[in-house]
Amino acid sequence: MSFIFDKCFSEDCDEFKGLYQILPECHKDARGYFLESWNKRDFNAAGINADFVQDNKSSSVKGVLRGLHFQKNHSQSKLLWTDSGTIFDVAVDLRNGSETFGKYFKIILDSSKHNMLFIPKGFAHGFLVLSEAADIYYKCTDFYDPKGEGGILYNDPVLNIDWKSVCADFDNIILSEKDKNHDAFCADKKYFDINGNWIGD
Repeated sequence: MSFIFDKCFSEDCDEFKGLYQILPECHKDARGYFLESWNKRDFNAAGINADFVQDNKSSSVKGVLRGLHFQKNHSQSKLLWTDSGTIFDVAVDLRNGSETFGKYFKIILDSSKHNMLFIPKGFAHGFLVLSEAADIYYKCTDFYDPKGEGGILYNDPVLNIDWKSVCADFDNIILSEKDKNHDAFCADKKYFDINGNWIGD
């Protein structure tokens, strides 16, 4: 197998079911390196049966925060990594009935480490760029649906994501108008079912 699949846990040691940090085997020599970023056989053997239909790329400068985003009726599983740069990446479990509902997982994704994150359907996702710039690649299991966009406020007081722990100049982060105005997290909302399908309110 060309990958290591590491389970992800909350700060109080609850496992986020279906969420994985993935480390691809990297072959380096004087010319540079080679790695597989995805292999259907290996991912299936690890229990990740994702049918990817769309690849995306975003490029952002230092201090950009994107998120927290999700799609409703066309919910997506995502495999993402940074091809250049470093980001503080966050996934929030919005699956009703999950033991980790309303909790978030945080990780540094670093192009020098080649680490990746697989996020199953039913999570909100966001990241903060820590390097001078970063290029982020996503493989998605459903197509982008502009009518189904959803979001959670990045600085929601209930989630209390510790963005400031990695960003000394957090007061000057760069946000889109849309990301400034997402709804707050509500523990009484249903969001997604345990399989990541949208339920709604």
